[in-house]
Amino acid sequence: MQRKRTILAAFAGSLAGLAAAQAAPDMALTRLDCGTPQAPTPVNQRFSDTYGYGDLKLQFVFSCYIIKHDNDYLLWDTGHAMTAPNVAPKESIVDQLAKLGVKPEQIKYVGISHYHADHTGQVASFPKSTVLIGAREWEAITAPKPATGVNFKPFESWIKGEGKVEPLDLDKDVFEDGSVIVLRTPGHTPGHQSLMVKLPQTGAVILSGDAVHFQENYNAFGVPAFNYDRAQTVASMERIKTIATNMKAMLIIQHDARDVGKLPAFPGAAK
Repeated sequence: MQRKRTILAAFAGSLAGLAAAQAAPDMALTRLDCGTPQAPTPVNQRFSDTYGYGDLKLQFVFSCYIIKHDNDYLLWDTGHAMTAPNVAPKESIVDQLAKLGVKPEQIKYVGISHYHADHTGQVASFPKSTVLIGAREWEAITAPKPATGVNFKPFESWIKGEGKVEPLDLDKDVFEDGSVIVLRTPGHTPGHQSLMVKLPQTGAVILSGDAVHFQENYNAFGVPAFNYDRAQTVASMERIKTIATNMKAMLIIQHDARDVGKLPAFPGAAK
């Protein structure tokens, strides 16, 4: 009798393990090019309110990301508009997605790190998607007179109620399985967000938004002079560093070419 119970228990355990394996989502993360880099720029004055970078010059890049989760897709940030002077992408997000065999209507969610134009410029290309955005960002976008720097125009269809939007006050487990989590990281702007993606092979990856702008900024807790809140900026960087340590996560600083180079070049994907 005991032997029979042992066999049944082992069989049940095998079935449970098989079910768990079958339930693991098919996932991939691909970087999209969402702006044309300009010449290297001095960062000491604008990007450190304590003038911590000396003569350092850096060339900023503009990044968006498409995350596949089984048959659903999340687009993270939408880069510069195709009409943006000097920095417009050479190829639209829609055209880049087409090379991956993905149509705009397949994008279930568009996650927005924050309301600045280099992260929101092409959101209007995805009118059927649910926008995941910080509640404070959405308040700024829908204000009667949006403040300078709040890129509200691309969100007009959502402002009119023609599309779905989820203003987030807290973290969000997007697919409810722990694989894709929007992280609350305010400071750069009032409702800034970052994203953590847990890939089966690569492991955890954190996409920074503009919680940090480049590696030296991250390493030294540098706070840009134009950020909304200094204390929140530092707290958000501390949170990202702690999560990265605990999850053994790879941080991708979206504006730093040295970081985006950690991922496979388009059309390759991290899996």
